[in-house]
Amino acid sequence: MDLPDVPGSGGPGGNFMEQFLADLLRMMGSGMGGASAKVDMARAMATGVATEAGPESNPDPLERMAIEELLQVAQLHVTEITGIDVTGDGATLEVQAVGPGTWAAQTVQDWAFVLDAAGSADTGATMAGLTRDLGDDAGPGISDFLTQAMSTMGPVLAAMQLGSAVGHLARTTLGQYELPVPRPSSSRHRMLVVPANLDRFASDWSLPEQDVRLWVCLRDSTVHAVLGRAGVADRLRQLLSAVARTTAADNAQLVGGLGGFDPSDPEALQRLLGDPEALVAAAEPSPARERAVDELAAAGAALTGYVEHVLDRAATRLLGGRGALGEAWRRQQVERDSAARAAEMLLGLDMGPATLDRGAAFVSGVLERAGDDGLARLWTGGANLPTPSEIEAPGLWLERIDLTDPAGT
Repeated sequence: MDLPDVPGSGGPGGNFMEQFLADLLRMMGSGMGGASAKVDMARAMATGVATEAGPESNPDPLERMAIEELLQVAQLHVTEITGIDVTGDGATLEVQAVGPGTWAAQTVQDWAFVLDAAGSADTGATMAGLTRDLGDDAGPGISDFLTQAMSTMGPVLAAMQLGSAVGHLARTTLGQYELPVPRPSSSRHRMLVVPANLDRFASDWSLPEQDVRLWVCLRDSTVHAVLGRAGVADRLRQLLSAVARTTAADNAQLVGGLGGFDPSDPEALQRLLGDPEALVAAAEPSPARERAVDELAAAGAALTGYVEHVLDRAATRLLGGRGALGEAWRRQQVERDSAARAAEMLLGLDMGPATLDRGAAFVSGVLERAGDDGLARLWTGGANLPTPSEIEAPGLWLERIDLTDPAGT
């Protein structure tokens, strides 16, 4: 397929979206080129959105050193409160201070398993249904055309969804675990921090910078510790992958509904993709996706509630309580716009106040019935994560795990 040139895309003065569309059109003309191409596409989108296609300066090394000192303090307290070795081998966490663009690029790489899961979705039934619905209007080879469209546009949509969502998240993220998505085990000694975002959050809410930095170190150390437990990260990856597969299947409906869209027309493509995060909600969620999201939401609420519990105890020790800092964080969660929430929508992880309340109620119920020892059993294995019915009824969860192996196997 001969593709027209996209004006302004060839040099450093070109518009990022134009450049991206030019690359996208080339890839659509030649095929996706495998898993690495999908990750490259998502990374390019994420970095461009995070930096608004502008240059990015490196954080001050002195800032990194100051945050790393606070991280070491946080690691000690989190280990004592949770009883979990944060890194799993007694080593000290190291801060990787980055700008939003670098955070976005690294996060796409770390979350590449989401794209792998989306690529494994079974869209054959959807394509067959779309061909059948066309009836007499289906010309020769329409089935082959739709299959080719899905094989090309499906991975494109998945990569663009992830890239756009991560890019917008990078603009406001404070640390590594704005969303509790497992990172690779090879990064267990690393903690990503975005100093510029930390300082802006502190300024916006008139909070001491050091308090904000310590609070984020405490929060992310707690998540890191939990996700380092045997089986827990694997189970969360399974749940996230299930959401990604069902989302990709739903996207097949979107692809099939593109009608007369001409993928060789850059203006038509730019109109379609002019608001990339809108693609997250473009397809009507299927019952399969809703079930997958419910399963993940239950586990995510339990993790969120546990992190809040640990933060309450740690902040009382080190910050004299959460006070204004906790209120500022909660208000920011309420006031986020759709772009800032795009990653949550895509991954099926709602981190709003309702989820915080749901998780806090679960943790409180477990503590009332079984104390800290009972709560600690959440992280003894992936099978011990609560189901959608159990997150609303802590007693049911305790009854179930009492009937299973304490190791959660």
